[in-house]
Amino acid sequence: MTPPEFKVVSHLNGAAMVLELHGHLNILTIGELERCVSDYITSGNRRLVLDCSALEYCSSAGLRVFLTTVKRLKSSGGSCAFVALTPTVSDIFEIAGFHEVMEIHATIKQAIG
Repeated sequence: MTPPEFKVVSHLNGAAMVLELHGHLNILTIGELERCVSDYITSGNRRLVLDCSALEYCSSAGLRVFLTTVKRLKSSGGSCAFVALTPTVSDIFEIAGFHEVMEIHATIKQAIG
């Protein structure tokens, strides 16, 4: 059985880096996201937008990466926003209490606004 796929597509939108998340984010696939985020923060960038419109699933390992990313950016004066949560990912965020502590928007334009 082939494991679920995950990929990250990045592009600049104004002063923000947008990372489009595609597929299943879990313990087997978090490495790619961790590398992208680390590279972005290490290069001095401070505004990150995670586009979840194509993210089909997020495990607790993925939630940990999200939380770590938000904390790293906040501690350096930056910010991280999540946009276009799919119903499945929105439910996972709700159960984890992320709706209370994360910056969540419907669109990239609203997140960057």
